[in-house]
Amino acid sequence: MDRISKFIVRYRNKILLVAVLLLIPSVIGYFNTGINYDILSYLPKEAESMKGQEVLDKDFNLASVGMMVTNDLSDKEVVSLKDKIEKIDGVKQVFWRDDVLDITFPKEMIPETLQKQLYSKDSTLMIVTFEEDTASPKTMDAIAKIKEVSNKDCYLGGMSAIAEDTKDLANSETVKYALIAVLLSLVVLYLGLESSVAPLIFMLGMAFPIIYNFGTNIFLGKISYITQALAMILQLAVTMDYSIFLLHRYQEEKKKAENTTNDMAMVKAIQATFTSITSSSVTTIAGFLALCFMQLRLGGDIGIVMAKGVVLGVICTIFVLPSLLMIFDRQIEKYTHRTLIHELKKVPGFVVRHAKFLLLIGICIFIPMGFAQANVKQYYDLTSTLPSDLSSMKGTEELKDKFNMNTTHFILVSDTLPTKDIQELSGKIENIEGIENVLAYENFVGGGVPGTFEPEAIKDIFENGGYKLLIANSDYHAATDEENKQLDKIHEVLSQYDKKALITGEGMLSKDLITTTNEDFKVVNVLSILAIFVIILITFKSIALPFILVLAIELAITINMGIPYLTHTTLPFIAGIVIGTIQLGACVDYAILMTTRFREELSLNKSGKEAIRVAIQKTSPSIITSGCSFFAACIGVSLISRMDLISSLCELLARGAIISVISIIFILPSMLLLGHRLIEKTTKKWPITKEDQYE
Repeated sequence: MDRISKFIVRYRNKILLVAVLLLIPSVIGYFNTGINYDILSYLPKEAESMKGQEVLDKDFNLASVGMMVTNDLSDKEVVSLKDKIEKIDGVKQVFWRDDVLDITFPKEMIPETLQKQLYSKDSTLMIVTFEEDTASPKTMDAIAKIKEVSNKDCYLGGMSAIAEDTKDLANSETVKYALIAVLLSLVVLYLGLESSVAPLIFMLGMAFPIIYNFGTNIFLGKISYITQALAMILQLAVTMDYSIFLLHRYQEEKKKAENTTNDMAMVKAIQATFTSITSSSVTTIAGFLALCFMQLRLGGDIGIVMAKGVVLGVICTIFVLPSLLMIFDRQIEKYTHRTLIHELKKVPGFVVRHAKFLLLIGICIFIPMGFAQANVKQYYDLTSTLPSDLSSMKGTEELKDKFNMNTTHFILVSDTLPTKDIQELSGKIENIEGIENVLAYENFVGGGVPGTFEPEAIKDIFENGGYKLLIANSDYHAATDEENKQLDKIHEVLSQYDKKALITGEGMLSKDLITTTNEDFKVVNVLSILAIFVIILITFKSIALPFILVLAIELAITINMGIPYLTHTTLPFIAGIVIGTIQLGACVDYAILMTTRFREELSLNKSGKEAIRVAIQKTSPSIITSGCSFFAACIGVSLISRMDLISSLCELLARGAIISVISIIFILPSMLLLGHRLIEKTTKKWPITKEDQYE
C-alpha cells in the first residue's frame, strides 16, 4: 500500500485529470441507460402471471393494454378519436364497437355482453393495445400522444398509463431529491466539521463516484425508477464517512511533526485510511449484495447498483479525493468555525454506571417491538398510493365509476375447448363474487355463426398461438384479500376445463408479487445477517463479537420497523426487505468503529470501564455526524416526495439511522462491557486485562 499511496500523491493532478475525463463517458452512459417504471415486470419468469404475460405478448401481441373512457362523445366522434389513436406510432390496435358492428346500426344490436363492456350511460370504452410492453419508451411516447389528441373529458387507464404517469412524476422529482439531499447533508457536515470549505470539497468529491455509478449502469441495460430515485441519496449517505475519515487522518498526520510535508501526511493518511475504509465498506457491500438473492429481480437491481456505488465511493476516496483536499488545503485550514457536534462528555460515564439497566431496557424493548414488526401491515398495489390528480388515476376512477372495473384478468385457455365449454366457463366465472363481466369471442359471436362471417379483427384478439383469451373485469382492487380469493376461485373453475390454463393481468401479477416477496423477506434477511456475521468474525477473529454487533443493529432495525405498527402506518411491500438489509449493512460500520476503539483502549492496559468510556467519547463525533448525515440525506426526500413508495423508504432510512446511532452509543457499549469476559475467551489476540478491571 506504501507504493500505491506514494503513486497517488505524486501523480494526483494527473489522476484528477483522468477522473474528470472519465466523467464524459459516464454522462453518456447515464443518458443511454433505460429506466423501468413497471415494478411487476421484475417478477420471476416462472411465475404464472409472467408466463401469461409472455403468451399475451408473443402470441396475442397484447404486450400492454390501455382502457380509454370517453364521456359525452357521439359515436362518430368516438370513431374519429379512434382513428387518430390508431395512427399513433406504438399503438397496435384500438378495439371498439365498430369492429363488431357498423355505427349506422343501433347499439342494441350488439351482443349484450359486449354492450355492458363498451357502454355506460353517456360514456363508452375503447380498448387500446400497444406494440411493446407496458413500460417501454415507445409505449410511453404513444400514451403521451394519446393524451394530446384526446378531449379533456377522455381518460386512459391501465398499467401502461399508470407507468407513463409514474415516469413523468419520477423525472420531475428526482432532481429535487438530489438537491434536498445535498443541501441537508451540507448542513450536517457544517455542524460536525470545523472547516467551512471541507463540506463543499466532500460534495465535489462525491460527484465523481455518483456520476460513475449512474454511467456504468448502462451495462445493466436499464434500472428501475426506484433504484434511480434512491441510488444517489443512499450512495451519498452511505459513503460520506470515507471522506470524513481521510480528512481527519490527513489533518492528524500534518500535526504529528513540524517537518512533515503535506505530501508525506497524505501518503500516511491514505495508508491508514485504506484499511479502515475497505474493512467498513465490505459489510455495506455485503448487505447490498444480499438483495441480489431475491426472486423479485428488483432486489438485484438495487443491490448491484448500490454495491457498485460503494465500491466506486471507496476507489474515488482513495484516488480522487486526496488531490481535491491538497488543492484546497489552504482554504480548508483557513476558513473554520465552531462546531455543534462534539465529543460526548457525560454520556460515557452514564453508560458505564448503568450498563446493566440499559441492556435490560434494550431487551424489554426488543420483545414487544419484534411482535410489532411482525404485524406491520403492507401494501402491494403501488398504484393506489400515487397522487390522485394524475390522469391515469382519474382514468382508473372513471373505469370504476362508469364500468365497475378496478382490475382486468386475462385468462388463457386451450383453443381446443369447444364453444359450449367456453360459454359455460365464462358463465361460471361471471358468477364469482366481484366479477362484473367476462368477455369471450364465443359469447358474442356464437357457435352457429359460419367462420366466413366472423369479424377477423375480433378473432385475432381472442384466439392465437394455441390459446383462447377471456377478459374478466373485477370490482376489486389488485393486491387485496378479496381479489386474491377471487383469483383462487377462478383457478378452481378453470381446473375443471383446462388444468394448464393461465391467468395474468395486474391482479394476478400482484398476487404473485405477494407470494414472491414473502419468501424473499426470509431469505434476504438471513443471508445479509450471515454475510455480515462472517465478515465481523473474520475481521475480529472472534465468535462472540459477531453476535454482539449484529444484535445491536438488529435491535435498531426491529425498533425502526416496529414503529409503523404503533402508528397504524401501512408500508410498501419492499420496505421490509430493503430497509433491514440497508440499515444493517450501512450502520454496522458504527458498531465496528466503536468495537475497534474499545479494543485499542484495552490494549493500552486500561480497565474495561475506562476503555469503553474513552471509546464512546472518541467515536461519538464520527458516529453522530455520519448518522445525522444519513438522516439528513433521506428525511428531506421523504417530506417532498409525492410517491408514497419513495417517501416511506426514505422516512424509514432516516429514522433507522438515528435509532442505530442511539443503539450503538448506549446499548452496544453496555453489551461490550458486560460481555467482556466472554469476548476475551472467544476472540483471538483480544487484550487481556486484570480480573479486578471487570469490577
